[in-house]
Amino acid sequence: MAGEASGDIYGAALAEDLRKIGSAVGEEVEIGGMGGPAMAKANVKRTVDSTELGVVGFVEILKHIFTFIGIFRKLVRTVKVERPDAVILIDYPTFNMLFGKVVKKLGIPVIWYVSPHVWVWGKRRIPKLAKLCKKMLVIFPFEPEVYASSGLDTEFVGHPLLDMVDARKDESIVRDDNLVALLPGSRAMEIDRLLEPMLATVLELNKKHPDLRYVITTPREKVALRCNNIVEKFRSKNPALPEIPVEIGKTAYYQQAAGTGLAASGTVTVESAIAGLPLVVTYKVSWISILIAALLVKLYRNSFVMPNIIANKKVYAEFLQHQVKPANLVPAMEVILPGGSERSRVISDMQEVRTLLGDDGLARKKASVRAAEAVWRTLPPALTMEK
Repeated sequence: MAGEASGDIYGAALAEDLRKIGSAVGEEVEIGGMGGPAMAKANVKRTVDSTELGVVGFVEILKHIFTFIGIFRKLVRTVKVERPDAVILIDYPTFNMLFGKVVKKLGIPVIWYVSPHVWVWGKRRIPKLAKLCKKMLVIFPFEPEVYASSGLDTEFVGHPLLDMVDARKDESIVRDDNLVALLPGSRAMEIDRLLEPMLATVLELNKKHPDLRYVITTPREKVALRCNNIVEKFRSKNPALPEIPVEIGKTAYYQQAAGTGLAASGTVTVESAIAGLPLVVTYKVSWISILIAALLVKLYRNSFVMPNIIANKKVYAEFLQHQVKPANLVPAMEVILPGGSERSRVISDMQEVRTLLGDDGLARKKASVRAAEAVWRTLPPALTMEK
């Protein structure tokens, strides 16, 4: 059960490794659920295509409430008919917790892969998760400690992005010191709020560093079209803006090829840390969402950026809400450009993040394999790898 792009990718890898384990012990594994294109490619029988479900913020979720209700009812009908041996919930906490409660009442084991960020939302969810789940598979090294007092069976399996980013590494790619990658996110709300201040930052950087070039990376055509429209509208008012091509499906390439990046907070920051791309990180949501969040959300390790939380230090400079403006972003970018005063420190800290995520420098077992093995051990009625 994956509701966002990252969960879709993790679910696809998990599905493939579950089938391999099943094949090794003579069991045919059938997998269905909710996911996107990666899970479809991995031959997961999808009851729901989750491609456009990635919305963030209280107000944004309310706008889509009837869509979520319809999807929820469809999935409940399916699980009642098919009675799977287990349901694996991947991140996407609000929806998945509600669905997990229904599944548990049906007597079906609930396994959670990629923990909800309980360290952000406070510890009130931990007892609920302990009651709901038979097994919690976590991908950050500090998470077992978060769940330690709950009695929930929790296992750190490593971060799947470490394996995925390393697998797509191209040794022929050489970083271009003068290339800056803009990564404004994949959701409409992110792009609408973040791309314009990013472009304003480019406008100011270009005055001081005319040799720099820029590229915007996007995951799909619909997002690229939105970015192009914002760029052209901004250029009509600011003709000095340099040319900025908008690329589709090349984020992984530019995480290796660019010298520096300016990004929306999210999974891309972890990918970039693993790939070795120095970043400045930004984020903005609606003011209503931020006011509600101020009452409910607790910053874990005083940060909203995952590499900073993982390392428990400021790996990447981060700017939130009203801070997202050129006056802050330009100097933060300048110190991490090649030759900048903070660049070597950022490079060292990114390597530390890799180590904490499971890079021990030895031949390691993939996170998805470790997760699949843990799932298999949890399946009833005692299907084991020793069968």
